[in-house]
Amino acid sequence: MTAPQTPASASPAASNPTRKKALITLASIVVVAGLGWTAYEWLVASHYESTDNAYVQGNVIQITPQIGGTVMAILADDTDFVKAGQPLVKLDPADARVALDQAEANLAQAVRQVRTLYANNGSLGAQITLRESDVAKAQTDIARATDDLNRRQSLVGNGAVSREELNHAQTQLANGKSALASAQAGVLAAKEQLLSNQAMTDGTSVEQHPSVLVAAAKVREAWLATQRAALPAPVDGFVARRSVQLGQRVAAGTPLMSIIPLNQVWVDANFKEVQLRNIRLGQPATLTADLYGKKVEYKGTVTGLGMGTGAAFALLPAQNATGNWIKVVQRVPVRVALDAGQIAQNPLRVGLSMEVTVDVSNKNGSTLANAPRAASITQTGVYGALEGGADAEVRRVIAANLGHKALAKAVVTAPVATPALAAIAAH
Repeated sequence: MTAPQTPASASPAASNPTRKKALITLASIVVVAGLGWTAYEWLVASHYESTDNAYVQGNVIQITPQIGGTVMAILADDTDFVKAGQPLVKLDPADARVALDQAEANLAQAVRQVRTLYANNGSLGAQITLRESDVAKAQTDIARATDDLNRRQSLVGNGAVSREELNHAQTQLANGKSALASAQAGVLAAKEQLLSNQAMTDGTSVEQHPSVLVAAAKVREAWLATQRAALPAPVDGFVARRSVQLGQRVAAGTPLMSIIPLNQVWVDANFKEVQLRNIRLGQPATLTADLYGKKVEYKGTVTGLGMGTGAAFALLPAQNATGNWIKVVQRVPVRVALDAGQIAQNPLRVGLSMEVTVDVSNKNGSTLANAPRAASITQTGVYGALEGGADAEVRRVIAANLGHKALAKAVVTAPVATPALAAIAAH
């Protein structure tokens, strides 16, 4: 008896259960992996945007002189840490000191000339009084000459008074009238001189007189020039790109070195334009630096999106209207602020490469700032402190040349006596 034969049309898989099981298992794994990847993309990956086209940026503060001069000393070099107000470079102050001496001398001369104007008010007032007394005397002489003439005229008919004597009386009356006119003209001239002089002094004091203010401004300018011979650091930071050399003659505005405050760095992450649709201001970000690797992770916040692509602001922008055109995906810089504590713990340098991942789950924020900045980004009080010293120098020169009598008179005649004048007058 012969065994039954397998049909020729039966598949190899049907005749091999192990292979069939393996194929089913593989298909199941592929399906599960696809579902898992889809779920990951939907639930996790779609909530993040990442890029490795990101670099550390910071303020690079150029140190430039405000006056020209010859470099006498260099007090900081590359990689040095400097504090705000610390001198970095010193210029030869000889020319500035000469200009200051000349400005102080001009201020002293202006103060004394203005004091003379105030003193002339008194002398011109006395001249008016003197001229008015001359008028009174001339009026008395006219009255006496008029009486003498009247008496002589009444006696001419009796022969008691000669014609010659009558002529003398008439001449004396005419001379008296001329003297009165001259005295009245003298009073008018003295009053005009007083008014002219008072026009230079009314409504102001010696310290606030325009001539003194002009000379005082020159002193401030010259004093500031002497102080600017030393170039201070505007902020705390590290010195970079020092180019100044000893003995070099530098002009105002010449870059000498740079200061980089590493506590004020941020990251510019250049995302593709297709990645920007979900990025909003205020979204959190995680960053890693190639310098430290994955072991150091920075926390950041999106604070701004650039107003254009790099191609738009390039020195030679792309000419996309040409015939040979190839579309290139553009990138827009996204500014990410870093945590100051983390930067202090793990310092970064300007230009370092970063990897940035932004959590775009929350899309409630805006893509553009909707209000102006409430405070300045950064500021320094190093240069403003110089103005107080210039004012003190001006007050010293004025006080040295004011004089007690003229000062007291200036305080009385001024509409509002300044505290400096009142303090000096009290002595």
